[in-house]
Amino acid sequence: MTRNDVQKFLQIKHAWEQRKLGELAATFGYGLNAAAKSFDGRHKYIRITDIDESTRRFLCSSLTSPDIDFEEAAPYRLAEGDVLFARTGASVGKSYRYVRTDGEVYFAGFLIRFRFKNKEAAEFVFQNSLTAKFQNFIKTSSQRSGQPGINAQQFSGYQIAVPNSEERERIGSFFSRLDTAITLHQRKLETYKKLKKSLLQKMFI
Repeated sequence: MTRNDVQKFLQIKHAWEQRKLGELAATFGYGLNAAAKSFDGRHKYIRITDIDESTRRFLCSSLTSPDIDFEEAAPYRLAEGDVLFARTGASVGKSYRYVRTDGEVYFAGFLIRFRFKNKEAAEFVFQNSLTAKFQNFIKTSSQRSGQPGINAQQFSGYQIAVPNSEERERIGSFFSRLDTAITLHQRKLETYKKLKKSLLQKMFI
């Protein structure tokens, strides 16, 4: 990620159109109402708690599988272009964008899947879900008695300003590269922390 990349990104000035989230999606739906079981080595189960709060990546430290008949589970298997949103609880609105490297993943019932018409739309919407505007929408929409929650129809009504397809791809790619750089540096930081701890333990015994 270079200064030139940032300057090119900031030069995007074309008019953006107000659209509803549901208009950008091909389909949307709720996840599996199934218990989790020990990971079977193939079928991964993603629940709200399996999405990292800061990076929004799939946590693979404690994998589980859904306790279901997989011959009938195809509608709940994630594919390229899918974005999940938590629909209830303290983490309502928390998002996750599926990537193929996460493997064969099925999503749980407290999550809503939006399947977008193309990859750049999915990336653009996912990045938008990390903004203060989206968080304000979540806060306003979920303020009701009892446990906070937002249904699929409410998510579908979220207003989002979108550029043309080419610019969506450029913006999504830009932020995806930033996410990758952040993750890389976080891993390096953790490595250095572990190295320091090890050296301190060896030095001061």
